[in-house]
Amino acid sequence: MVALEKAAVPERAHETEALWASTVLPAVRGSAARTVIFSLQRGDQNLKSFVALLRAVNVGGTGKLPMGELKAMCEAAGFAEVRTFIASGNVVFKSAKSEPAIKAALEASLQRYAGKPVGVLVRSAEELAAVLKANPFPKAAPDRTVAIFLDKPPGAKALAEITGQAGEEVRLGKREIYVHYGDGMGKSKLKIKAAADGTARNMNTIAKLTALLG
Repeated sequence: MVALEKAAVPERAHETEALWASTVLPAVRGSAARTVIFSLQRGDQNLKSFVALLRAVNVGGTGKLPMGELKAMCEAAGFAEVRTFIASGNVVFKSAKSEPAIKAALEASLQRYAGKPVGVLVRSAEELAAVLKANPFPKAAPDRTVAIFLDKPPGAKALAEITGQAGEEVRLGKREIYVHYGDGMGKSKLKIKAAADGTARNMNTIAKLTALLG
């Protein structure tokens, strides 16, 4: 831990930033420095908790995106308290930015890394908790029940355009499509046109992410 001496209080905000830059930042490194910079930049803005869900973690055709790289991207974008969860492209953090701004920042970083577009779906802590609560198949096996996250509400034709449905149960949510794969996903031929640009997470993963967001 770095011990800091009490300094005279500057009269203007830019003097405060200059003081911290000259006294604090030289004493910290890496993610700690990014956290200090982020704190200076955000001022008194309120931070909210979010989860970002990547559509594909096998980016660039060279193997899975290391979660350490994803964490570094989030920190470089100014997000705080960044934590990843399992190697399937899940990351929780705090930010004062809006959902569209978070999505744009992460997608831009991922495209630079992968050399091709990588979709990101973003939800606030409250929204993710609501997705879990709204699960229309609460008695079904959580590892066989998924929510497919979308950028916008599924259209009126979403159910009618489904093909290959056998024993699967499908329900529409606010910006999600819920699917219960009674016989498991392995042999399912279900195709949901409305979910083409979405990303699925099973209820176990959603519950754990909700707990991480607190």
